Amino acid sequence: MSNQTSLRVADLPQNAATPFELRPDSDTLEPIKRELGLLGLRKLSFVGQLSAQGKRDWVLKGKLGATVIQPCVVTLEPVTTRIDTPVTRVFLANWTDPDEPEFEIPEDDETEPLGAEIDPAQVMIEALSLALPQYPRKDGAELEQADYTEPGKKAMTDEDVKPFAGLADLRDAMKKDE
Repeated sequence: MSNQTSLRVADLPQNAATPFELRPDSDTLEPIKRELGLLGLRKLSFVGQLSAQGKRDWVLKGKLGATVIQPCVVTLEPVTTRIDTPVTRVFLANWTDPDEPEFEIPEDDETEPLGAEIDPAQVMIEALSLALPQYPRKDGAELEQADYTEPGKKAMTDEDVKPFAGLADLRDAMKKDE
């Protein structure tokens, strides 16, 4: 997919936006679906334009749309989600990779290094993976209380680990002793 959608930066016009419209067919959707661990992927589209910013930088602005099906984190049943989200990437000619190992990239960072080519299809797949619900859940699906312990012992419950849960009982017991 990347070869046919890549745009050579040297061939892009500086004075006009270059539009793109990606609507992958089912054969192209299948490897994307597998790569992202989806049960289903339909109506994927990425429409936008690439424009020069200054003399050497480029801005890609587009709208990503897709219908994804993921397993519910509780029941593993299919959960369908519609994604419609704006996408912006700024490709910088003098982009520098932070050297400090502790450096955290802000979550909303839209900058990338400018290479010889810009591939809207790669941006589409990356943006789709970032837009996916992290914990898809079917309506009404809730985790039941799980009790784990050694055989023959009483299981510790969620109530047992609440640090102040027994204080009211203790107070009541102390009042009775008075």
